[in-house]
Amino acid sequence: MALASRITLSVESNLTQALDLLTATAPLTYPVQIDLATGTGLGQADMQWSDTRTLTASSTEDLDLNGVLVGPLGTTLTFLRIKALIVKAAAANTNNVVISRPAANGVPLFSAASDALPVMPGGWFGWVAPNAAGVGVTAATGDLITVTNSGAGTSVTYDIIVIGASA
Repeated sequence: MALASRITLSVESNLTQALDLLTATAPLTYPVQIDLATGTGLGQADMQWSDTRTLTASSTEDLDLNGVLVGPLGTTLTFLRIKALIVKAAAANTNNVVISRPAANGVPLFSAASDALPVMPGGWFGWVAPNAAGVGVTAATGDLITVTNSGAGTSVTYDIIVIGASA
């Protein structure tokens, strides 16, 4: 089985300021592209999992990246390294989708246990590490990513993509 991934980010922005005799502009074009070939080393990945998920009001789920998630071809995935994580919150959400490293057994994606990042309605979070190490996933001690609905009253929907390596 082979996996080829291309992760891109493109920022295009144009700042303008009307002056007395002219309008000053400051255009910005900033493209970033990372390609991951098949494998488990530098610039490589061999596993991918993606899903659209819904959390009921005030609920939380732990995504176990080591031997629990089922991939798109029906196989159980055992990530040992994460190379990319993308989370997009649905625009129709009322509450934030919060991505965190749980205090117990969390994947060390964030610096400390219980560190979190809110993904606001319509927003997204993307993280990529094309180096050989990525972020290590350790069975039973560092294999969970927690996703939380930040509030009561309504559910939240989000898309998630995890790209990583089996070794």
